Amino acid sequence: MEVAVYTIEGKETGRTVALDESIFGIQPSRQALYLDVKRILAHKRQGTHKTKERAEIARTTKKHHRQKGTGGARHGSLKSPIHRGGGTVFGPRPHDYVVNLNAKTIRLARKSALSTKAAESAIKIVEDFTFEKPKTKDFLNILKNLQIADKKSLVVLSEKNSNVYLSSRNLERSKVVIASELNTYQIISSQVLLISESALGKIKDQLNN
Repeated sequence: MEVAVYTIEGKETGRTVALDESIFGIQPSRQALYLDVKRILAHKRQGTHKTKERAEIARTTKKHHRQKGTGGARHGSLKSPIHRGGGTVFGPRPHDYVVNLNAKTIRLARKSALSTKAAESAIKIVEDFTFEKPKTKDFLNILKNLQIADKKSLVVLSEKNSNVYLSSRNLERSKVVIASELNTYQIISSQVLLISESALGKIKDQLNN
């Protein structure tokens, strides 16, 4: 699959690059996509939820009222869950939500996500670029020139670039990542991928290993 390479001014360079069919042209696996997205979202959960159970409540151990003769139920502790301020029954406890997935399935999920975007013509290739200093206006101008400013975009660079990252940080609908950190959830949750020429090679090397 051949796609045009654009400049940051939004003009075609007259060159094209070939998208690897083994990465951008496979039949997407819905199961792999589901499992990898589940893994990514699960890893974002802190798992620090906690409520106090009966044994952890700090209240008096004195018997609430006498056993017989009150006409009411028998009560032996105010820590009981049936009392206001008592412990929670089977409340949440801290635990992790780690979902283990083998590397082969993770690679298949990323390829499936990229192939889906390629089939939707939602991938644009741009010449490598950088900024002398962080400036949101310059980054926004690139998006406008490429006619993707009104879409949720994911900009993929080959390596870390602080000036580009800082320029994009205030834009709610755009995110900058480097090729080695690109994941399935980022791909499918964006409307368009803007990939730099050098990042394309990094993606190929990463997913064909």
